[in-house]
Amino acid sequence: MTPSTYTVTGHWIGGETVTGSADTLPVVNPATGQVVAETPAGTAADVDRAVAAARAAFPAWSATTPQHRADVLRRLGAGLAARTEEIAQAITAEMGSPIGMSRTAQVAFPAAVVESIAGLADDFAWTEEIGNSLIVRESIGVVGAITPWNFPLQQIVSKLAPALLAGNTMVFKPSENAPLTARILAETAAEAGVPAGVFNVVYGTGATVGEAISAHPDIDMISFTGSTRAGQRIAAVAAASVKRVALELGGKGANIILDDADLPTAVERGLMMAFSNGGQVCGAWPRMLVPASRQDEAVALAVVAAKQYTVGDPADEATRIGPMASETHRQKVVGYIERGIADGARLVFGGPQRPEGLPVGAYVQPTIFADVDPASAIAQEEIFGPVLTIIPYADEEEAVAIANGTLYGLTSGVFGEPEHALAVARRLRVGQVDVNAGHWNPLAPFGGYKHSGNGREFGQLGLAEFLETKSIQR
Repeated sequence: MTPSTYTVTGHWIGGETVTGSADTLPVVNPATGQVVAETPAGTAADVDRAVAAARAAFPAWSATTPQHRADVLRRLGAGLAARTEEIAQAITAEMGSPIGMSRTAQVAFPAAVVESIAGLADDFAWTEEIGNSLIVRESIGVVGAITPWNFPLQQIVSKLAPALLAGNTMVFKPSENAPLTARILAETAAEAGVPAGVFNVVYGTGATVGEAISAHPDIDMISFTGSTRAGQRIAAVAAASVKRVALELGGKGANIILDDADLPTAVERGLMMAFSNGGQVCGAWPRMLVPASRQDEAVALAVVAAKQYTVGDPADEATRIGPMASETHRQKVVGYIERGIADGARLVFGGPQRPEGLPVGAYVQPTIFADVDPASAIAQEEIFGPVLTIIPYADEEEAVAIANGTLYGLTSGVFGEPEHALAVARRLRVGQVDVNAGHWNPLAPFGGYKHSGNGREFGQLGLAEFLETKSIQR
């Protein structure tokens, strides 16, 4: 392998680089198929060392005031913002996010989350009086965090910021497919004043490092974002030590376009929510539900809008859809496109073939199906790629039934007359609904129903996930 500035020589444990075993894991640029970095292949012994460092750092860190911890977080957020270009380039190289999105959603959003969490310190009910009882909310202990590859910085910051504000310490395993920002985050945290041992990073696979974190008796809580299947395994392994487990898992969001909606706006926004980050978003809306009488109109609008989603080199400023995060994932997405065709859905844009002019790299054509059976595989299973399924419905009752008719319950959207759309939003069994493209709110809780997980991130509820509650009667 050609030497790279991205190569990580060791884990980050106790505030310093710790050399692991001689075995390494390659980091592959999905746009080229070339290895751009290596990280250590962590072991259970590496996890033990990181947990010991986190346990040792816990008493002093948890004894600091929330206001002190908030000040540290604000410095962390500023430090991440100052390294925007470095982080964005690393994310684009490791998982193929278009560079424009890497600078915004992949870096600017995490910095905003850190600031929003820090702002909770003064108003949060750390203690309260209920009758003759003093209710105390205090640090839970050592948190194990495991995150996926689609938003490498966002996913860990969404856990680290509230965990630190709550006074916890952490052992973190980044995805082996997108591990490069973990070291940047660790260094920035140290510069911001996070003491040695409070934040530790162990690189490695889920089968080895993830299992060791989940099972470790000295880890008090697991916070995981990723697939439902992996979440089920983590919960099962963690159950033996009766630790708290917070899971943010898969999704199959529906975008319900009502009869009284502004159809062009609803389709354009819905397509963006299906294709953003190449569709590799747990909170995406890959299902577009439209009145049967307006399906042809919606399809025509979607096809016109899809032509604006340029596929290509993620380092090119003009690119809107880069490669899938790996060749393995590209093959999975293509398999679903082929399945949709075989099952009789009407292909109206894209298809399983490689995008023209891109013979190398994990590229997929953005694809749209119409006349999709809501019970079909492409309408029920999480594809995690730029594939939009347009599903016609006869009436509002059927639309709600279709939207709720999957194992998932993470996000959805509703477009229509505001009060009408709000009434429909209340009927959806999901953790977050956007009405008429409501703006993202970093203080609003985010999480799922059903197989989309449990627990919440962001805002006061997200902070509460990382706290124990004690009742003192007097």
